[in-house]
Amino acid sequence: MVAGTEGLELVARGKVRDIYAAGPDRLLLVASDRISTFDVVHPTPIPDKGAVLTGLSVFWFERTRHICPNHLISFTAVPDDVRGRALLVERLEMVPIECVVRGYLAGSAWREYRESGAVCGIELPPDLEEAAELPQPLFTPATKASEGHDENIDLATAAEIVGDRHTVDELARISVALYRFAASYTRERGIILADTKFEFGRRRDGTLVLADEVLTPDSSRFWPADAYKPGRPQPSFDKQYVRDWATEIGWDRTPPAPPLPTKVVNGTRARYIEAYERITGEPFQQWLKRAGAR
Repeated sequence: MVAGTEGLELVARGKVRDIYAAGPDRLLLVASDRISTFDVVHPTPIPDKGAVLTGLSVFWFERTRHICPNHLISFTAVPDDVRGRALLVERLEMVPIECVVRGYLAGSAWREYRESGAVCGIELPPDLEEAAELPQPLFTPATKASEGHDENIDLATAAEIVGDRHTVDELARISVALYRFAASYTRERGIILADTKFEFGRRRDGTLVLADEVLTPDSSRFWPADAYKPGRPQPSFDKQYVRDWATEIGWDRTPPAPPLPTKVVNGTRARYIEAYERITGEPFQQWLKRAGAR
């Protein structure tokens, strides 16, 4: 039980977020400092990570309402003990796919491209390098795995899961619009948004609503533009730093995840906070003050 949530029903616990019922039509989302790599949570937290994820999500929710409504109700009408890392949000019927948009060839998309020359069934030009900028942003949906890894899927499979190709096309349109807006914004601040993942839900009237977290270092690949060089992995502001460390030590990606050394904890925290400050243009402490965090 998270301090400050006594008396609230725990609805779900994810790798990072704890979700509580806050009334018949509302939920309380609390972002922890937990960090996972390869879908396994490490026993060592990253201080302030939950507050960075929450602050950045609020930043983007407030700036993308012209593209799509979102589920945010308040970040101050929350228990005192979780201020700064909790959101009061609408309860929605969640769409059962991940909405991934890629502007660059990295991660699972790079692996898939090397094997088939395509990503999620979308043929790409030959001889692209790792981290190459794609001709245009790609909507590459994925499954929502309750356990294990999400899997990339094509649009036809996404339509089977959702039950409606028109909805998938609308999700693609909104997701690409959100990506283009955010990628332009971050590029002006010296950051490349390589790819990102969105989640959506529906209101009772059928309206599609942006939900969960948005454009954070956990759901996105952020690269410093001044260090970008295709043909190799890129330095990043996301948890790729932890993934690289876990790979270097030879962890086989099966539970339990290894504890993180102090150097990795401090380095990861610094990257998350730098991402917040470069994107928002304000000190991280300003977010905590705005949210009324202790």
